[in-house]
Amino acid sequence: MKKQVLAYLHTHWDREWYREFEIFRMRLLRVFDNVLEMLEANIIPSFYFDGQVAALQDYLEIRPEKEELVRKLVQTKKLFIGPFYCLVDEFLTDKTCFSKNLEIGLKIAREYGCEDFIGYLPDTFGHSKNVPDILRDFGIDKCMVWRGCGDFPANFKWCGMDTVNLVRGYFQDVFSLNCEIEKKAEILKKNLDLISEKSGEYVLFPVGADHLGVERDINDQIIAVNEILKDDYNIRLTSPFEYFEKSEPEFNKFRYDDELRDNSKTFILPGTHSSRLDLKRLNVECTYKLDLASRFIKFQHTEEKYGSILEYAYKLLLQNQAHDGICGCSTDDVHQENTIRYKKVLQIAQTIIDEQMAGENKILNLSGETFSGIVEIKTTKPQDGYEKIASCKGFEKNLLVDTQRLPVTEDYTEIALFTTDIENLHPNEIQPVMPVISPSGLKATDTCIENENIRLEIKEGQILINNIPIKLIDYIDNGDSYNNGPKTDDEGTKFEVLRSKLLFKGKNRVIMKIDFEGVWDIIPLTVSLDKNAAFIKFDFDWINTSKNHLLEVCFELPDKIREVYSEDMNTLIKRNFNPDYNIRENLPRNRGIEAFTNTAPMQRGLIIDESKNNIGLVTKGLTQYEIYKNNLLIPILRSTGVISSPKNPSRSTPAGPPIETPELQMTGRNKAEFYVFFGNHNAFKEVLNQVYNYIIV
Repeated sequence: MKKQVLAYLHTHWDREWYREFEIFRMRLLRVFDNVLEMLEANIIPSFYFDGQVAALQDYLEIRPEKEELVRKLVQTKKLFIGPFYCLVDEFLTDKTCFSKNLEIGLKIAREYGCEDFIGYLPDTFGHSKNVPDILRDFGIDKCMVWRGCGDFPANFKWCGMDTVNLVRGYFQDVFSLNCEIEKKAEILKKNLDLISEKSGEYVLFPVGADHLGVERDINDQIIAVNEILKDDYNIRLTSPFEYFEKSEPEFNKFRYDDELRDNSKTFILPGTHSSRLDLKRLNVECTYKLDLASRFIKFQHTEEKYGSILEYAYKLLLQNQAHDGICGCSTDDVHQENTIRYKKVLQIAQTIIDEQMAGENKILNLSGETFSGIVEIKTTKPQDGYEKIASCKGFEKNLLVDTQRLPVTEDYTEIALFTTDIENLHPNEIQPVMPVISPSGLKATDTCIENENIRLEIKEGQILINNIPIKLIDYIDNGDSYNNGPKTDDEGTKFEVLRSKLLFKGKNRVIMKIDFEGVWDIIPLTVSLDKNAAFIKFDFDWINTSKNHLLEVCFELPDKIREVYSEDMNTLIKRNFNPDYNIRENLPRNRGIEAFTNTAPMQRGLIIDESKNNIGLVTKGLTQYEIYKNNLLIPILRSTGVISSPKNPSRSTPAGPPIETPELQMTGRNKAEFYVFFGNHNAFKEVLNQVYNYIIV
């Protein structure tokens, strides 16, 4: 029986990727000029602008004279925009930013008159199970996905939401191919047959691709193709909204209530979770510093004063969270611009805080939980009982934000870092900083630091934390920005503990320095432990001189690991693992396959809560973990040098252009920061509150 094909015209717009933002924007001018002309002349019925408004704003910034036309086309339902500001990665973006993305995107889209929205996520590298709930919070009841779907039908209920699985993907550029119409019809039929097998009465077919314009003769081509395929298909240009309406009964036939990370049908490119970890670290810092500033202006009732600059900062952050940005799979120049944007976000967030708290020397709890613990204070005026940790040169904050004063050379002075302890500071409570209150139970030598909760010792050349061995292992990585490329016979090279030394012993904190020695470098680690703390801080800071390798911290637990709870969109979700699976024994041999991995993304941390295995991590920018047997492995560096390598052993076809990216080798200074604790879900929440405690000093 002949099937009706509802096709929609679109372009997938990466603001930056294998070319830089301004270069792609100049292409955007050519593409969208043509689209607007065709819409205005009624050559095409509608155009779906990729579910994001950032590209539209990029266009109108250069073509402001087109704004009136854009408004007219949106309001007459010929041009569909939104709901997102930018198409961000779902696993490297927390719930606050994902919601802010929708809030800003919907506000802009509605200002242009758009009323119809789909949670349009065709090219993000897998999909978080928390996304449907967030979409519903904003009144959106339909979604479109692709990567991460297994052998699914074209229509299904995903976590209760009507969802389209783009069976053959969003990348359908057949009408732009340089070949005869008969060949185009042949290619179309192959794709439509595959989609039709998974579809009901109607077939949804995207027409477009990355950064691709609409063919001027698109209608003539469709007429010609329909004549060739007349016994099987009839293609008609429309919008995806008509497809949702006509396919309503189909969505209830299959239900799936978990995250979409199956790579048996499509690449999910999991190596992006550990590519360019310097960007991940900046992203986490910006995310929570900006959220802190947002909470603070609400506490101070200064939303009117700071609201517009806060939204500007969020736009900068969201631009960096687009999947080819935060995933670290673009050119070096793109990521240099990402870094500048991150620094701008930090400057804005910190200034919002400083302008309202400069010189007060008070502590404010914005966490929503009662806070007790050690806090750090930077001040030129310490009180008796403060414990000095370090110092630097600078200006006092109150001087820098005073618009009636100008800092001079004589004002450039020593600013010292001190610690003091806080007990039972209630939510939304503010109090002056006070000297040390409680006695210390800390013990420390050159080989051991401990309090009543945690003991770390150096024993027989290795680190033990509460008797759990912690190792540093280096592997060969012949991959690229998208996928780790392991070597079949590589068992990893273990670093040995060369020496350890107690750097600082105080009433509030003890600090130990540990040096690891490997075949290519010495890697220093600083561990610090506070009195009464339920966690211990690990801080790696080293110079990487080696290329094409993967450096992981390994926690050797008593039993095989089968379940991990890791943070996703500010909630802990459970993932199950086969601990005996080894990617090195399962590298693909056939074209078009991406190897399954025992890696998974995380946001601020994870816990393992199984019988003898009881350990948790809170991290600042380490966004991936791996399970193998009884080992929990955390990548702290992944060093490769190309966007997409045709010779990547874990992915048998390219995922992008083979552009060399020397900075992806991560040579030079690298940092990795995480906190280890022992306990359950409540312990994770408590440590998270300590590390991301929303305390302003």
